[in-house]
Amino acid sequence: MRFPHSVPTRTRREFVRDACCGFGGLALASLLHEQEARAGAASPLAARAPHFPGKAKSVIFLFMAGGPSHVETFDPKPLLNKLSGEPRPKEFGEAKYQFVHRDARLLGTKRTFRKYGQSGIEVSDLFPHTAQCIDDIAVIRSCYGDMVVHSAAQYELFSGRTVPGFPSMGSWMLYGLGSESRSLPSYVVMPDPKGALEAGQPMYMHGFLPAVYQPTMFRPGDRPVLNLGIPSNVDARQRMKTLDLIRDLNQATLDPADEEFNARINAYDVAFRMQTEAPEILDLSHEPQETLDLYGVGKEPTNDYGRRCLLARKLVEHGVRFVCVVSGGGPGNMQWDAHGDIEENHLRKASETDQPVAGLLKDLKRRGLLDSTLVLWGGEFGRSPDAESGKGRDHHNLGFSMWMAGGGIKGGQVVGATDAIGLRAIESPYHFRDIHTTILHQMGLDQHQLTYPHLGRNKRLTFVEGKVIQEIV
Repeated sequence: MRFPHSVPTRTRREFVRDACCGFGGLALASLLHEQEARAGAASPLAARAPHFPGKAKSVIFLFMAGGPSHVETFDPKPLLNKLSGEPRPKEFGEAKYQFVHRDARLLGTKRTFRKYGQSGIEVSDLFPHTAQCIDDIAVIRSCYGDMVVHSAAQYELFSGRTVPGFPSMGSWMLYGLGSESRSLPSYVVMPDPKGALEAGQPMYMHGFLPAVYQPTMFRPGDRPVLNLGIPSNVDARQRMKTLDLIRDLNQATLDPADEEFNARINAYDVAFRMQTEAPEILDLSHEPQETLDLYGVGKEPTNDYGRRCLLARKLVEHGVRFVCVVSGGGPGNMQWDAHGDIEENHLRKASETDQPVAGLLKDLKRRGLLDSTLVLWGGEFGRSPDAESGKGRDHHNLGFSMWMAGGGIKGGQVVGATDAIGLRAIESPYHFRDIHTTILHQMGLDQHQLTYPHLGRNKRLTFVEGKVIQEIV
């Protein structure tokens, strides 16, 4: 029953909507965070001990969106060149493609391969800079997935499932280990400025995990996060009075079970702390020129990806758990999606990313960060050995290459193999779920213990079949 002269109560959600429009209200989260701590409630983002001692603390995923060709990059196939222009021999079996016709001919490559480093691993001339780091890299030539369309394959690469709605590996790691930084987002995605991808933002998201484990999407360009500076017209004393009022109004109504609201509070908390610490971290103008040159910052075509790789290093250096740096966005040819001309596409994409990737590995190593930072390189699938449209290659999920470095990974080796034309993984084939399991293992997480109850079952990243790639750990 409502009395005619009673004062209407306000919910927390209504108050935050009406009162926290200004950026000065970001400190609300800090107050509520401390209030929760006094009440004995643990933050969902508090750092947690791993299941067992892990070798890595952070992950940087260099996502080559669209699907780089394994036979143009890390998996030389002399027989493919020899058979170029001929029908695929029947002994290699069938393959399902999205666009290649059954009567298509094999397509050789114009790329040349050389042995590099003490390990003598063969690397394409597309990657002369990355090749210098090959002794730190474990090349997995026998990766495979289940899908040949971009969106489903991208979902599977990130979440282990071929449909949206499941947590990405970045969200799982944040859920399992918490955050080591109170002043920065714990899971960051840096998209390519050229545009969105087929699977869109859902592939990076938290799925059925609580919303606090969602990623922070950085903006392209020189200002990845807007409004970091505290407005000059904000009076600190008046601001504190406002925060005191907010604290009093919320003290009796804060409900830890309200996941969406608590996630919003946490976002304000991070934003408030970022005002004081993040500007220096996100500002590259004070980096030594030698470091900028190492990544290719300040020159084309490496400037954009170089800036983002350098920023990724700075983020993990300050405790960020998972960073995804995307190469490729927008129309297919702006990705590694070389349907029309594999040479033009891969020469362009490699020239944008090769030096920044190598710069990242070298910079992490010289700073002592490579031992604790696992770097993953790859796309949602490879490219077909069969020709599409004469000079291009179609999507190919049956066998392709990815690589890992750092984070306790044993570099300077090749794991697995595809057949003589690069059609199918035939030696030690490894599925995306095995990639996930290996990363979890290096982070000290047991795939069987990292679970979350959903729809009556304990769900996990690796489904039911993940295995650690023992050769490289």
